[in-house]
Amino acid sequence: MFTKYGYFTIGVVSIISFFLIAVSFFIHNLPGKISLIFIAVAILLLTLNFFRDPERIPPDKKNIIVSPADGKVLFVKKIQHDKFVNGEAYKISVFMSPLDVHVNRIPISGRVELLNYYEGKYVAAFEDKSSQLNERMEIGITSPQGKIFFTQVAGFVARRIVNHLKSGDEVKLGERFGMIKFGSRSDIIVSSKWTPMVKKDEHVTAGETILFELTHQ
Repeated sequence: MFTKYGYFTIGVVSIISFFLIAVSFFIHNLPGKISLIFIAVAILLLTLNFFRDPERIPPDKKNIIVSPADGKVLFVKKIQHDKFVNGEAYKISVFMSPLDVHVNRIPISGRVELLNYYEGKYVAAFEDKSSQLNERMEIGITSPQGKIFFTQVAGFVARRIVNHLKSGDEVKLGERFGMIKFGSRSDIIVSSKWTPMVKKDEHVTAGETILFELTHQ
């Protein structure tokens, strides 16, 4: 299954790949012919791999926050957050490599109350400063368990953030809401009353891996 956000790109790359294969039939040099076919097939397969969109089954559990993105946990740390969470908070950052699934999913059920888009630079997404310098979309959801703030941050290669949320939308844990194309990062910030359930360098899965659990209210 492929994400609808990639249909146009897949179509363009498919046309280019088939054109290159057609051109290869007019090349009489065998190594050259094989090289061109290999390049065409490789480009198409990499594109299909990037825009894959497997089904995900959210955990059947209450009082949890799941990862909005696939990738590796860069860090888990305490911070002071005054923008939406307002107070002492935990921050988890997830780095998405070009080989990860890049479709983003809602981390908790609730109401969208904050949407801010910022143009910016394209610092490597694994750099901590990228969350403040890079092109990004900030999202705030108010749930029965409290507020959660998370981001879509463009990386060094990424040049487009896709997000179809609107302020006031009622959203459900695990739903697709967008993607970041070609390498990126997501930061998740919640009140310190939540308990982190992952550690640095763990690989997490969007819509399935529990990042935080509310063990006491």
